[in-house]
Amino acid sequence: MSVGTEEALAARAEMAVYGVQVDAPVRRSKGAGPSDDGHLVVDGANATLPIVADSPYQVRDGAVFRNGLNLGLSVEPVRRPKFYDLTTADGIPYQQIALLHGKDVLATTVVQTCIRYDESTRCRFCSIEESLRAGATIAAKTPAQLAEVAEAAVRLDGVTQMVMTTGTTTGRDRGARNLVRSVRAVLAAVPGLPIQVQIEPPGDLSVLTELRDAGATSIGIHVESLDDAVRRKWMPGKSTVSLAEYESAWDEAVRVFGRNRVSTYLLIGLGEDVDELVAGAGRLIERGVYPFVVPLRPMLGTLARADGVMAPDPAVVRDVTARVAALLAEANMRGTDQGAGCAACGACSLLSAAGA
Repeated sequence: MSVGTEEALAARAEMAVYGVQVDAPVRRSKGAGPSDDGHLVVDGANATLPIVADSPYQVRDGAVFRNGLNLGLSVEPVRRPKFYDLTTADGIPYQQIALLHGKDVLATTVVQTCIRYDESTRCRFCSIEESLRAGATIAAKTPAQLAEVAEAAVRLDGVTQMVMTTGTTTGRDRGARNLVRSVRAVLAAVPGLPIQVQIEPPGDLSVLTELRDAGATSIGIHVESLDDAVRRKWMPGKSTVSLAEYESAWDEAVRVFGRNRVSTYLLIGLGEDVDELVAGAGRLIERGVYPFVVPLRPMLGTLARADGVMAPDPAVVRDVTARVAALLAEANMRGTDQGAGCAACGACSLLSAAGA
């Protein structure tokens, strides 16, 4: 079986939902984002898959098996990076500053708190402050700390790109200007490192130019759903930022960063009509925005997990992914062309397996 065939995409969709049996040294269990997973390399590409002891999919001898049948997919767990063994000049373990995602992506949440994290307003799929409460990270990373860790990760572990996200802050920039300072510091230490920044639509759109001028390669402005009823249910605080604000921010970001250097998450499994989700992805593509479609896999510590929300049907994941990938291919938009970020990494989505 070769990746890109219909059978391979179906298997990858089931693995994304049902997980795999494997020992993965690099894992993520809490934080910002829609899933907790083990980090693997599947057929040479980054993949994050749930580690599930009773999954029908087993990894052994570098291959994936189901019911004793070798599916022809090569799998290698990502090795624990060397930079995890170090501490900063001010005594903070590097692993509390930034984490390895996939085989070659350094990721950090620069501010680990969010003004929307009260139970009545928080995004139901997010556990950004749980890793802070668990002592796995610190509340705010300084530009100097980020620069120190990035330099070591590139030098010791071959990191090729970086992602900087942030919890939403109270200012009009919603945390973006802190990322401006962080990008500048990292690029002073590691010139040329591709960096994606991830923010909510800022009240002052001029900060998008500041981020680009600081050296950011690409930007993620993540809406998760284009259905206002779904947004109010799943993101009661974040949904107060109107879709019109997102559209203005996307358009300005495309102007500043360029076509296919702007992305947004669209989550599969929030209850949005599937055809509407795909149609919305098409409209984003027309704007020059890459719709990074990802199956919801509720993390421990999220309200969704507490409510017993389940991951979507693998057939739906496969269908949405294939249809969005076809739209992206028609528009000649590939995730790897973003240079840095979630779409460039591709691990949390099946789009790269579908050729996008």
